[in-house]
Amino acid sequence: MATNRRVSRVAELIKREVSQMLLNGIKDDRVGSGMVSVTDVDVSGDLQHAKIYVSIYGSEEAKSETMAGLKSATGYVRSELGSRMSLRRTPEVVFIEDLSIERGTKVLSLLNRLQQERPPENEIHEQES
Repeated sequence: MATNRRVSRVAELIKREVSQMLLNGIKDDRVGSGMVSVTDVDVSGDLQHAKIYVSIYGSEEAKSETMAGLKSATGYVRSELGSRMSLRRTPEVVFIEDLSIERGTKVLSLLNRLQQERPPENEIHEQES
């Protein structure tokens, strides 16, 4: 088992390398249909599995196309990671769509809408008297 520090270092390195691959390494046109960014990488304690969380900006169709392109490129990504990183074994790679940014945006819009619908403070005090 690797130490927590090593696991986090490997996760950061994978995140950086996959981000570079997304910019100019993966030639699949489906990956370019939506704007993709790597938000997080979760590496198992034995460094054998890596979950790569990606955030995709675009329409639902573009998101599904991009995820299909990423899933088909997992073999390429794994082989590139193996050549770029000095690990005994290259981890198995799985891409997972990260929806946390969308959820955060929805919550913020709901809060803003509630703030707009709320009566001003001075109207509340006038109604109480």
